[in-house]
Amino acid sequence: MIDTLKWLFKRDLEKLKTELQQYQSEAHIWIVEKSISNSAGNLCLHLVGNLNAFIGAGLAKTSYVRQRDLEFSSTNIPLSTLLQQIDDTIVVVENGLNNVTQEQLSGDFPIVIWDKPTGMEHTLILLATHLNYHLGQINYHRRLLD
Repeated sequence: MIDTLKWLFKRDLEKLKTELQQYQSEAHIWIVEKSISNSAGNLCLHLVGNLNAFIGAGLAKTSYVRQRDLEFSSTNIPLSTLLQQIDDTIVVVENGLNNVTQEQLSGDFPIVIWDKPTGMEHTLILLATHLNYHLGQINYHRRLLD
């Protein structure tokens, strides 16, 4: 299961980079319009923050401190910075998943994300699907507003 999750996270984080690189203009990454309230840039920051907060701090034992409000309020961060953050996150996710033993996989996730403890497998699958969900939003954002 861990090998599959490592593959999925890496695949989708690489797709995130590709999506951002396909915008015709770097400025378009930050467009919000009508009922689309989150830009691709903010969704990217949110995904990087989410994975660093939970897999990074929780499993890779990094000292990452999440500033969730900045994930949605920051703007005009250069594409090169976003891409570097994604690359750094790929390493953090791999390191974190490399730390998970088979025994831990059947236990609880080390950080309570929701109101009560959740299983490691359950949480890792939710984090992977969360990444994929927002990746799809970014794809549509690019195709609709770019």
